[in-house]
Amino acid sequence: MSSIPRMPDGKPDFNGIWQVLSNANNNLEPAAPKSAFSMVPGDFVPVPAPEVVAMGAIGAVPASQGVITTNDGYIPYKPEALAQRDENRENWLARDPEIKCFMPGVPRATYLPHPFQIFQSDSAFFIAYSFAGAVRNVYLEDPGEAPIDSWMGQSYGYWEGDTFVVEVSGLIDQTWYDRAGNYRSWESTVTERYTMVNENTVQYEATIEDPQLYTEPWTISMPLYRRLEENFELPQFKCVEFVEELLFGRFRKGEPLEDMVMPF
Repeated sequence: MSSIPRMPDGKPDFNGIWQVLSNANNNLEPAAPKSAFSMVPGDFVPVPAPEVVAMGAIGAVPASQGVITTNDGYIPYKPEALAQRDENRENWLARDPEIKCFMPGVPRATYLPHPFQIFQSDSAFFIAYSFAGAVRNVYLEDPGEAPIDSWMGQSYGYWEGDTFVVEVSGLIDQTWYDRAGNYRSWESTVTERYTMVNENTVQYEATIEDPQLYTEPWTISMPLYRRLEENFELPQFKCVEFVEELLFGRFRKGEPLEDMVMPF
């Protein structure tokens, strides 16, 4: 891969703004298109929930090809964990943290339909995400155990040849992997691999381990593409202000106190 851009120290140069072009955020597993994420029983077949029915084709879900490269393309859930995933899926509107603009966690931050920017030097590796203003500082020296679990976890990166490997731990259990209800426990860890294919393409892999939910580790893989528009800058989608009514509208002055329930 002599044609890839390199830093002065010879390491691949990942500096730039990148974005995934896939439906991985809809569902990591292969899935057929459907009318909506949130369905309710109809007279003959399930129909879109009243909250999304007016969105029509905009609220419909395109097919997902799937990005899992292990276990025949599916997440190896334990039976009780699979049942929880299915329940999550049925309650997508109320439970998906993306809807509430919570930070997406790893690896979901990578394949949300929003770009992200990598800042790299010989002494630092930093990732800024458009969605929710999420950021990651990747330690280049092992920091030890994460002092506390957090939305984006703790990242430690090192080189294996031309591949940049990032071990992520200390992730809270409130993030999902996609809109299909696939989820994690507090025991989950993620090992990412960034490998530059050419000047404008990076092959991304992430292996998830979670003995509480899965029978074995599983891996996703997808290309990251450089944004090539002239003078393109990372857009900021700090969506907290856009969900204030959803999360806190019930606390508006004059509402009955007995109806006030925390939104998370």
